[in-house]
Amino acid sequence: MAEQKTQQLVREYIIPLRNEWRKVANYRRAGRAIKEIKKFIARHMKVPERDVSKVKLDSFLNQEIWFKGRMKPPAKIKVRAIKEGDIVKVELAELPEHWKFVKDKKERKHKPALKVEKSKKSEEPTEKTEEEKKEEGEKEKAVAEAQQVQAKQQAKAQFHRMALKK
Repeated sequence: MAEQKTQQLVREYIIPLRNEWRKVANYRRAGRAIKEIKKFIARHMKVPERDVSKVKLDSFLNQEIWFKGRMKPPAKIKVRAIKEGDIVKVELAELPEHWKFVKDKKERKHKPALKVEKSKKSEEPTEKTEEEKKEEGEKEKAVAEAQQVQAKQQAKAQFHRMALKK
């Protein structure tokens, strides 16, 4: 039974939202779209008692719904639902280019412990003087900062291109 609890059920859905958000006032449309996503996932992923509080939406999915404002949510959206136990996590099936950079950055911030272990292993086999170590550390920091600045600029340009297309 322990194996069944650790198994994940992954499904992709295209959720029609227009029929639901047209039933409410213009200023409530995005909120209604969020509620409809939770209701749809609870029904199709067989959440016990269709409890929408057990359906968790990814922050990027939420941002995509609210991207054009609360009066103009998307008419339909493609999502990936991952069920672990009773909790269902919902994320965008195809992440747009302008969100990929942000998601990668967020993942890098939450995984510093893994980088420390790798750097310790690489330092042990090679013997270097203190000056060489300092220089390499400074070079790595400078390269990392330059890459982050370049990635931010590319993401900003991509975001503006996407905004102009819409």
